Amino acid sequence: MQRSNTTVAILILGALFFIFGFVTWLNGTLIPYLKLACELDTAQALWVTFAFYISYFFMALPSSWILQRTGLKNGMMLGLFVMAAGALIFIPAAHARAYGLFLTGLFIIGTGLALLQTASNPYITVVGPIESAASRISIMGICNKVAGVLAPLVLGAIVLADADTLTASLASMDAVAREAQLNELSGRVVMPYTVMAVVLIGLGLMVRLSPLPELDLQKATGSGANDHRGLFSFPNLILGVIALFLYVGVEVMAGDTIGIYGQSQGVPLSEAKHLTSYTLIAMVVGYIIGITCIPRFFSQATALMGSAILGVVISLIAILIPGYTSVLCIAVLGLANALVWPAIWPLAIDGLGRHTEKGSAMLIMAIAGGAVLPKIYGALADLPGVGHQQAYWILVPCYLFIGWYAVSGHKRKIWS
Repeated sequence: MQRSNTTVAILILGALFFIFGFVTWLNGTLIPYLKLACELDTAQALWVTFAFYISYFFMALPSSWILQRTGLKNGMMLGLFVMAAGALIFIPAAHARAYGLFLTGLFIIGTGLALLQTASNPYITVVGPIESAASRISIMGICNKVAGVLAPLVLGAIVLADADTLTASLASMDAVAREAQLNELSGRVVMPYTVMAVVLIGLGLMVRLSPLPELDLQKATGSGANDHRGLFSFPNLILGVIALFLYVGVEVMAGDTIGIYGQSQGVPLSEAKHLTSYTLIAMVVGYIIGITCIPRFFSQATALMGSAILGVVISLIAILIPGYTSVLCIAVLGLANALVWPAIWPLAIDGLGRHTEKGSAMLIMAIAGGAVLPKIYGALADLPGVGHQQAYWILVPCYLFIGWYAVSGHKRKIWS
C-alpha cells in the first residue's frame, strides 16, 4: 500500500479500536453495578463477561463468511450497527431490571464487536511490514486502552456516583423502599447506552463513506508452497489460538474482576469502581514500550516471552501478599498483558496465505477465553476454602503456556 493509504487506514482503525475499548471495558463497572442493582453474588455477576465474550466464539467464523461477501468496509459498518442494537436492548432491560435481558444486550454488542475485530485485526497486521505489526497493533492498543481508562470513569460517575452511601442505605431499607431504590439504580444506564447507540450508528455511516482501502489479506500474509495445506496444518496458528484464549482470560480477569476483588480486600466501592482504569493505564504504558522498542530493540517473540515472565512474577506477588498491595498487583498485570495480543497475532497468522481470513476468525474465537476463565475465577472465589485472592492461581499456568509459545510454539510450522 502507498504510505498515504496506510496512514488513512491507521487513523480510521485507531478510531474503531477506541470504540472497541470504550464498549469492552465498560464491563469492569457493569459487574459491580449489576451485582448491586440485580442483587447478585460474584459468580452470577461474572455472567457479564461470559455473555459478552462468548459471542466471539459463536460469531467469529460467521463473521469471516460475512466479510467475504460484504468486504471489510461494509462489514465494519454492519458490526457497528449490530453493536448499536445491543446497546438499545439496555433500555427495556433497565426498566424491567431484568438481568437476562442485560446479558442479551451484552451478547449482541459482543456479536457486533466480533465482526469488527475479525476485519480490523488482520487488516492492521498486514497494512505494513509484518515485522513491525506488533508496533502498529500497539498503537491500536493505546487507542483501545485510553478509551478503556475513560469508560469506567464515565459510567461509574453516572451509575455509581453515590456507591458507598447507596450500599449502606439499601441494607437498612424495608422491602418496598429497597425495590424502588433498586429500580432507580437500574434506570441509570438508559441515558448512557442510548447515547452509545446513536454514536455507533453515526460511526457506522462514517466508516461506510470513508476512503478506507481494501486489502488482499491472502497475498499479504503469503500463499506459496504451503497453500495446499488445510487450516489445522499450521501449528503456529492452532497453538496461537490456545495462547490467545488464555491471554484474553487473564486480561479480562485483571481488568474486570479487580473491582470485586478490591472490595473483598476492603477497598470501598467508591474507589473499587475505578480500579479497572488502573489496569488499563498500566496497559497503555506497555503499549508505549512496544511502539518504541519493536522491532528496533527486541522482536515480537522476545516481547511475548518477557510479558509472560512478568505475568508469572506479578501473579505470584498478588496471590501471596494480602491487602491493597495485592489489588495493585492485579492492576500492574496490565503492563504484563499489553504486548501479548500484539505479539501473538503476527506470529499466529504468518504464512497462512489463503487461510488468513479463517485463521483470523479462529483467533477472534479465542476471545471466548474472556468468558470462560473469569467464570472459573468467580466460582473459585465463592468457595469458602479458596476465596478471591487464592482464586488467582489460575493466572500462573496461563502465563506459562504463553511463555512457551513465545519460546518454541510459534516456530512450529509443521506438526511433528
